[in-house]
Amino acid sequence: MNGPFEFALRLGDDALIAAQRLAEWTTRAPEMEEDIALANIALDQLGAARLLLTYAGELEGAGRDEDALAYLRDDREFRNCLLVELPNDDFAVTMAKLLFLSAYQLPLYTALAECADERLTAIGSKARKESAYHLDHASLWVKRLGDGTEESHRRMQAAADQVWPYVAELFTPDPGAPVDPATLRAEFDATVTAVLTEATLARPESGWAPAGGRDGLHTEHLSYLLAEMQVLHRAHPGAKW
Repeated sequence: MNGPFEFALRLGDDALIAAQRLAEWTTRAPEMEEDIALANIALDQLGAARLLLTYAGELEGAGRDEDALAYLRDDREFRNCLLVELPNDDFAVTMAKLLFLSAYQLPLYTALAECADERLTAIGSKARKESAYHLDHASLWVKRLGDGTEESHRRMQAAADQVWPYVAELFTPDPGAPVDPATLRAEFDATVTAVLTEATLARPESGWAPAGGRDGLHTEHLSYLLAEMQVLHRAHPGAKW
């Protein structure tokens, strides 16, 4: 995990795969307003992915643009965290994933907005505003479900427990990066703990911590996601619409 290229690629892949997963809720959300909200959050993530992957391609200097990086890499070449590639499962799992991801991305983009790299500063300044909304949206749902009925509480707690092991990978130390993810953990913990407490949910215990996504070692779920996401581009390479 060295260099500006790898850093931009990791962040871009996080946002791209998160966007694809969230878009899967279109026409399937529990209510019409939520259908639109999740689609908009997916578009925010996609917008960040485009900026980051475009910059990554420029840093790489191999002639690959955002489309080439998104559609013409196999799963072993992706550097996203495992968290974002996990299946949506039920709505509670999606909200747990979004809470943890946005509680990480908000301080990350906020720190990037003040880093020495002008391109990353611009990207961070834009994305942090969107991440603040994502965090607020996920927090409201986690509180609503956690402090709701007995069934919604049970399912929200189960979702948090299921997703929590994948959080550790987000904060793998990288002192050479424009922002070291390890420095963000304290703010993440404070944010998430406050939300879970208000939602009457127990913070999951840390233990098993799967990793490997940053090195291209992914779950089987990413291959299926990429097959769907990349099929049109690969079937008609170079096509203009």
